[in-house]
Amino acid sequence: MKNYSIIFLSLLLITIVPTTKADDMNDEQAVSACLNSWGKHPFGDKPDYKTMDTSVKIFGLGKNPVDSDKTDKPVLILLNPAVNVMGKTIYELLNPNGWYCFKSNVNVMGGLIIKADCKAHLASAKTGATVLGDNNSNKGVTVMGQTKIELLHCN
Repeated sequence: MKNYSIIFLSLLLITIVPTTKADDMNDEQAVSACLNSWGKHPFGDKPDYKTMDTSVKIFGLGKNPVDSDKTDKPVLILLNPAVNVMGKTIYELLNPNGWYCFKSNVNVMGGLIIKADCKAHLASAKTGATVLGDNNSNKGVTVMGQTKIELLHCN
C-alpha cells in the first residue's frame, strides 16, 4: 500500500507543479544564473563547483541535505533539485565560505527549512512561486506548505 501512495503522490506532484526554466537548465546554466544573481562574486566566468545530491523526502522519509565542510576559501556549491512532499526537510548549509546555488526546490504540503551560516551566500537559479502557502525565501515552488530560511552563527 505504501508504494501506491508514493506513486500517487508523485503523479500528483507532476500534475500540480508547473514546469520551470530551471527544470530545463543544465548545471552550468544554473550556476551562471546564480552568479548573475549575486553580481559580484570571487569566481570567474566558468568556475569550478561541487554538487550536492538531489534530495527527495516523502511523508518524512528521506535524508536531510547537509554541508558541514568549512573551507578557508570561497567554494561554489550547486544544490540539485529538492522535493519535499508532506514532510519536513531541513537543509544545513554550514560553510561560512559557501556560495550555495539552488537549482530548484519543490515543497508540497510540507515544511522546508534552510539553515545557513550567516556568512554563507544563497541564490536560486530561478524565481519562486507559492500557492496557498508561505515562502519567505522566494526560491522554489511551495504548494500548501512553508519554506523559510534561518541564519546561524550571526554575531
